[in-house]
Amino acid sequence: MSGCVSIRAILCLLFVPALGAGQPSTAQQISQFEIGRRTFYDFGPPFDFYEIYLVRAKDAGSWIDRITLTPPGGSCMQPANVETASASVTDPVGALLEGVNPCTLSEKELRREMKRCKKCLVFSGADVAMKVQCGDRSRIIRANVLDKDIFDSAPNTPKHTSWTMQLLTRMDRSLGSNVMDKPVFPLDEKPQPPPSDSEMLRNLSQGKYDALFEGARYKPSDLYRASQHAVPSPDIRVQISPAVLPYTRVQPVYPPLARVAKVEGKVVLKFKIEPDGSTSAVTVESGHPILRGAAEKAVNFWKFPPNAASQMAEATIEFIANCPTEPVP
Repeated sequence: MSGCVSIRAILCLLFVPALGAGQPSTAQQISQFEIGRRTFYDFGPPFDFYEIYLVRAKDAGSWIDRITLTPPGGSCMQPANVETASASVTDPVGALLEGVNPCTLSEKELRREMKRCKKCLVFSGADVAMKVQCGDRSRIIRANVLDKDIFDSAPNTPKHTSWTMQLLTRMDRSLGSNVMDKPVFPLDEKPQPPPSDSEMLRNLSQGKYDALFEGARYKPSDLYRASQHAVPSPDIRVQISPAVLPYTRVQPVYPPLARVAKVEGKVVLKFKIEPDGSTSAVTVESGHPILRGAAEKAVNFWKFPPNAASQMAEATIEFIANCPTEPVP
């Protein structure tokens, strides 16, 4: 992603300090947990990202898996995408949790934190849900990260939300880059190939982690299925009159912005064929302004055989976006 402006650079994200030690003796009883985080922005596409963290005890430390799902940002250019990352850390699960046992968190305090800013306008932030097994029942603990938790120098973030943010920061640091490092407008990026099959991805496709994203626009299982469909390639058709084919014909490149905007259509150009076979006096007669430059640039590089020398010619270049008509998923 070299040369791209990243979301991290745009947001200059600053997380709040970690909490102090909590309840180490009970936290060590937790051997695994799951976290779902939907991070959203007021710019894009894409406007949000869905991440699933799967943490379990392994040997003396912990194993962390992360699934990142990107919703479609445009049916032509940005399909749904799935990426995975894994890391082994030396900290046991209890240490990752900073000695806090999620099973002992007060439901009353958690509800108070969730209601702290019901009438606030929130343009960027994150919805987080942790699933943990507490005895014979599983518990889902939710937290909302607001703009002020991210941007304010003194945000006064509630303790449980702050603890959740710091936990995610530590795991992201172990896993490497995260959604903050993605380019803001990745128009020239090709989607990552779908990850290889695994039990984790099978669980994802079967909806095992959907409950972590209650009320979200997309379900992770739907995003995973949508990611299995490749983006159709655009078509570019060329007709030349008189019917003399150039022996060197540079194919026009479909402008990325035109694909995002679903602009398509024909560009008609006239030009002269010089004695050496090159083209000159290229004039665009008609066509959408976004498409004209790509068509003219290609024609300037065409070379024709000697029998076409000194002729005036016309080319019609048709750009066909092949964008899906139905939204995905």
